Amino acid sequence: MRIVIAEDAAVIRAGLAEILADRGHEVAAAVGDAEALKTAVAEHKPDVAIVDVRMPPDHTDEGLRAAIAIRRDHPGTAILVFSQYVETRYAADLLSTRSGGVGYLLKDRVANVGEFTDAIARVAAGGTALDPEVVAGMLNASRHASTLAALTARERDVLALMAEGRSNHAIASHLMVSERAVEKHISNIFSKLGLPPSDSDHRRVLAVLAYLGS
Repeated sequence: MRIVIAEDAAVIRAGLAEILADRGHEVAAAVGDAEALKTAVAEHKPDVAIVDVRMPPDHTDEGLRAAIAIRRDHPGTAILVFSQYVETRYAADLLSTRSGGVGYLLKDRVANVGEFTDAIARVAAGGTALDPEVVAGMLNASRHASTLAALTARERDVLALMAEGRSNHAIASHLMVSERAVEKHISNIFSKLGLPPSDSDHRRVLAVLAYLGS
């Protein structure tokens, strides 16, 4: 994949670039501020942009706001926010386009390089990769839950694990149920959220976005 990195800490930026290059990816640019990120994406048209939240000049939410602009102007570029901060307001805005290809991982909770690179591949393929703390923060910041009122407690558990990017097998192992049971729960979720079968829509992603936007 072609990747652009936006990280203001030079050591972390160089480390990410080395890790990704070692795994055969092309790091088209590694920059240290939000404006340089937008310029690099426009120039290189990467498959994925890896973005920190707090960047120069103010070190508040420049990275996330740049990511939102990239999703608007370059919808073919997936976004993986990789930060030590949970910024629920702009994370919700980033997900509000109701399309996949978005991830949000916390730096201190990524267990290993494989987990990180798997998340990159998942968002590049149009899926989601969301840290459980990010999911929890967004739900705590939410004011309305009417979209999910029809779901059972178990269906909400399944949907929460889907939001983390877990496979059916992983969900079944976590909940100690069969994969067939997980498939049935997911089918019910799609039905209750009004997501009929479609050749073009990623129902799994749309269900996750409905969950986070609720």
